[in-house]
Parts: sequence; C-alpha cells; structure tokens
Amino acid sequence: MTLHSTDFEYIRQLVHDHSALVLASDKSYLVESRLTPLIRQVGVPSIHNLILQLRNQPFSSLHQQVLEAMVTTETLFFRDHHPFEVLRTSIVPKLIQQRDSQRTLNLWCAACSSGQEPYSLAILLREYFPQLVSWTVTLMASDLSGKILDRATIGRYHQHEVERGVPQPLLQKYFQQQGKQWQIREEIRQMVVFQQFNLAGAWPSLPRMDIVFMRNVLIYFDVATKQAVLNQVKQILRLDGYLFLGSGETTLNLDNTFEPVQSHQAVFYRLLNGTAREDQKETDKDNR
Repeated sequence: MTLHSTDFEYIRQLVHDHSALVLASDKSYLVESRLTPLIRQVGVPSIHNLILQLRNQPFSSLHQQVLEAMVTTETLFFRDHHPFEVLRTSIVPKLIQQRDSQRTLNLWCAACSSGQEPYSLAILLREYFPQLVSWTVTLMASDLSGKILDRATIGRYHQHEVERGVPQPLLQKYFQQQGKQWQIREEIRQMVVFQQFNLAGAWPSLPRMDIVFMRNVLIYFDVATKQAVLNQVKQILRLDGYLFLGSGETTLNLDNTFEPVQSHQAVFYRLLNGTAREDQKETDKDNR
C-alpha cells in the first residue's frame, strides 16, 4: 500500500514528539512495513485509516502501539564482543577492588530492547565474578516499549537468537531448552530489573551508576536530544564510572566532559577528571 506524504509526516512528527527519535525523510517504506501488521491487528483497511483514528483522538494506547511499532528492536547476545571482553578483563575487576568496602555495584542498560544485552551482562557477572553473589548488585534495564519489555522479562528466545552470540558452554549452563526455544534460567532473570521509560523524557530517580550501557540509541536522536541525554547520564554516572556507546556513536562535539578511552579494541567513555586521565595513561601503556 502507498503511504500518503501527509500521513508519513504525521508519523514522523508523532514519533519525534513522544520519543525524540528522528525518522529520515526516505523512511516511508519503514513506516509501511512496521504499521502493516498493526492495521491488521486493529482491524482497519489501511494505514491512512489508522492515522485518521490517531488524528481524531488525544494520545491513547493506539498512539503508544504505533510508537512501539516504530522503535528499532535489533539486538543480540554479547553484541560486538569487545565491550564485554574489556568488562571481564579490566573494568569489573577494577571496580570490585575499588568498591570492596561498599560491596555494591550498579549497572544500567538503556534501550535494552528484548533483553539480550542485560542478560549478557548478568551471565558475565555470574560466570566470571562469583564473589559478587554476596554483594548488592543492581542491574537495571530500560526501554521505551512496554511490549518489548514484557518479552525481555520472560527471557525466552528462539534458536536463531541464542545462536547469535551465546557460546555453547554458556548456553548449556544458563539456558533451558523448551521445544524450539531457550529459556534464561531463573537465577539470571532475577538479576535484572526491567523498567519502562523514555530517555528523551523525564527520568525517574536512579542510583549512581558504575556502568552505563547506552548503545545504538543516540544515533536515532537529533543533536539537541543527544546532548540532553548525555547531560542526564552525567548526573547519575559515578565520577569513576564507565559509559559504553555503540560503535557508531560518540560524545565528541556533544559533551566535552566525557573523554573516550580505548582498551582491548573497545571504546568507552569516562568523565573528564583525574581518575579518568590516570586510567588513560595506564591504557596507553598497555596498548604499546
């Protein structure tokens, strides 16, 4: 079906107003593909009719369904590998040493989609740092979409989803096969607390974070929203904490209080202070 230009502009504006996500002008095909299943579910004959309903009522559950349909949910376990490797070999051991007197650790996966990223972190912590069982570890995961969070909370994945990133020993140890699907074991599910909220909106009260994963979400925001989100991150990231962005994302020219650090082929960001500068010197030595 052909999407009217005025209908496309309405969806672009709706998505931007309520999520700050930017749909490029050449993405009408994406709107068509994402909304076609929804019109069948709602029982209207066309996207145009769906948008007529949206226009003629205040923001409703139907608007929310459209927003959630337009959100990109691509993710996989241990995505890009290198960030998880630097966590395992360097960052988490260092944090365990630095937090030994407090015995608390806070991690947050923003825009977590269907849960593969936070569950990857949970598996990493359980597999390589068993001493953390006696610590207070908070692993929070959030997303704009309540529907995708429902799926993440269940923690059940198809064969092709676990094949994309989960090594066989970890699959056998931390998943249970149920027919053609794999269920995350309860001990891992209980490590993750899922919460729905919009990064571009008002943030709830969050604890000070040691590690923030905000990967592959800033690319969908305009510059002003990126800056606002990074400013919010600064408020909750501990001075010696770590921010991970996607491989195509950066804080450069957006917020000069963050500095990039490269280690073990991974790039992460730290607040510009004495501790971060010392870590950069140590990393430079390691990479020589």
